[in-house]
Amino acid sequence: MVNIQVLALLARECQASPSILEPMPLINVRTSLPALKDGSALLQELSSELANQTGKPEAYVMTLLETGVPMTFAGSHEPCAYVEVKSIGALRPPAMTAAFCELIQARTGIPANRVYIGFEDVQASCWGWNGNTFG
Repeated sequence: MVNIQVLALLARECQASPSILEPMPLINVRTSLPALKDGSALLQELSSELANQTGKPEAYVMTLLETGVPMTFAGSHEPCAYVEVKSIGALRPPAMTAAFCELIQARTGIPANRVYIGFEDVQASCWGWNGNTFG
């Protein structure tokens, strides 16, 4: 169970944003590209965009990037990506798909039609952080 004092502090700090009590959005990008010129910049942009899309503070966002993953898409070895977005609430798949496909295409050259995105709305009791779960 989440520490009640932490929740009370978060609620006071962000009274206008009740979604802060549903933290930890995660975006995980796996791509067949062997490397990216500036993966750190992509991670920062993904972090900012996920915070924007969920309405949650970026302080709670986690980003992952894995390159060189053996993958095929539509029977082809052409560059592709698989993206996972997980959050406790606040998912908006249509808007997020458009935003993340655009960002990934702009930064990697992978066309949007070679990107799959999976979304998972995780129950608070199934997401752990700091030795506890959120529900």
